[in-house]
Amino acid sequence: MAGYTGSKDEYLTRLRRVEGQVRGIARMVEDDEYCIDILTQVSAATKALQAVSLGLLEDHVGHCVVDAARTSDEAAAEKVAEAGAAIARLVRS
Repeated sequence: MAGYTGSKDEYLTRLRRVEGQVRGIARMVEDDEYCIDILTQVSAATKALQAVSLGLLEDHVGHCVVDAARTSDEAAAEKVAEAGAAIARLVRS
């Protein structure tokens, strides 16, 4: 079972909202809307995706890493490394 399973519906709702935001941004570009207004919407969509990312990361640490730590030190180290790599990717983006 994935660590986010308990929050799956919430994540899907958030992602559908982001999907709608992105479609709206595309329409704004098609309609030659003002650049700053488009950038504002891009920022909002980015923040929404970041919120999903942080939630998934928290679920991963709280479920996957904890479960791996109960299994063995090696499994825990692997999951911590995965989480570290994911955090690095999020920080760079």
